Amino acid sequence: MTSAILAEDLVKTYGRVRALDGFGLDVPEGKVLALLGPNGAGKSTAVRVLTTLLRPDAGRAEIMGVDVVRDPTAVRRMIGVTGQQTSVDAQLTGRENLEMFGRLSRLSRRAARARADELIERFALTEFASRPSRTYSGGQRRRLDLAASLIAGPPVVFLDEPTTGLDPRSRFGLWESVAELAREGRTILLTTQYLEEADNLADTVTLVDHGRVVAQGTPDELKALAGSGVLEVVVRSADMLEKTERIVEAVATGRTEVSERLLRVTAPVPDQADLLGEVMHSLGAAGVRLAGFSLRRPTLDEVFLTLTGEPETGGVR
Repeated sequence: MTSAILAEDLVKTYGRVRALDGFGLDVPEGKVLALLGPNGAGKSTAVRVLTTLLRPDAGRAEIMGVDVVRDPTAVRRMIGVTGQQTSVDAQLTGRENLEMFGRLSRLSRRAARARADELIERFALTEFASRPSRTYSGGQRRRLDLAASLIAGPPVVFLDEPTTGLDPRSRFGLWESVAELAREGRTILLTTQYLEEADNLADTVTLVDHGRVVAQGTPDELKALAGSGVLEVVVRSADMLEKTERIVEAVATGRTEVSERLLRVTAPVPDQADLLGEVMHSLGAAGVRLAGFSLRRPTLDEVFLTLTGEPETGGVR
């Protein structure tokens, strides 16, 4: 497949901090890639380089075969960007914002108005399109921001943590909008801290830490690296934690975590039909009294800890 987004050995430093340290990825046309990692992993720095907002110190990057450093103007004509902070003017109405972005994209006045009307209907903004965007809810503002990034119909779209801070209903609504873009064949790079978001939207997931790619695969492949599921056992008293930890460790596929404050033992475990019954039997035989017992999917933190072997750390975004 043709690469829509390509990065090879990108390096970006701020003083002694290497925000990108040999970063690379390859996104085929029409695919959705989710870039996951904790705060400070380098996700936003990578997006800034790929969208021509930041010049790399080393390495190369291309959008649809065009080098982002050699021809940034051509690259900007092919991309749409929704950043972490909304780019719309709070004093203008939703329609005025979209028409303004259309004119900035060199559409004629008539074409900008027609495109604005099309996007207003598509993103369910009709009811409040004539209101100043400062009156919009967080979800409405993000939908307007996404619509603005699509005003020129770009083939490649960058979404930098677009749902951070949104309530669940607004988040799910934005997910559907992104999924529709993917169905149309657009190439999308999505940065996020939510494994659930990547699971719902991405063809491929790339996990980043300290400016490097530490793992890549489908959402299911990535989660499998942290175990097929996460077993949580909550006991009734602290004196039962040691016994519980030993029993859980015997079936765990990764690090077993113990919280004395929550009286909880947590560990990644394999996907085996009889596993839960065996653990329950062992706990009962050891005299452990349970307050809770569950098997759930891994979180981003658990995937991250499994792959890096260390807690999340701060850094440059």
